[in-house]
Amino acid sequence: MAKRVSPPEAAELLKQGWRYVDVRSIPEFDDGHPQGAANVPLLHFQGGRMAPNGDFQRVMEANFAKDAKLVIGCKSGGRSAQAAALLEAAGYTEIADMRGGYGGERDMLGRVTVPGWAETGLPVEKTTPGNSYAELQKKT
Repeated sequence: MAKRVSPPEAAELLKQGWRYVDVRSIPEFDDGHPQGAANVPLLHFQGGRMAPNGDFQRVMEANFAKDAKLVIGCKSGGRSAQAAALLEAAGYTEIADMRGGYGGERDMLGRVTVPGWAETGLPVEKTTPGNSYAELQKKT
């Protein structure tokens, strides 16, 4: 099972050479993401709802070795936990699932229970040359 880390712990891993893979949809990623993040959506917006990305594993395998050190993040922690489990089942050995995601983990009343990357004040950006889903998908 992937280790779970907080956004500050994830930032420390990135300083040690880990890569951040944002599994949110393309529009969510384009709105802002952790600095240097790569975008490989677990789900795509299609017809007004979220649908599985059938190329998720293929794009991951084309861009990241099975022993790559990867921090997996999403919006609030749900999709990243799913993606981390899928990657481990596919043979990835160095996976960290970031709790709180980009926007924070919330309780049933909408209160933040785990602050996200952005709320923690960690570096964000809107573009990461070479790391958009379209660019990563070309490597398959």
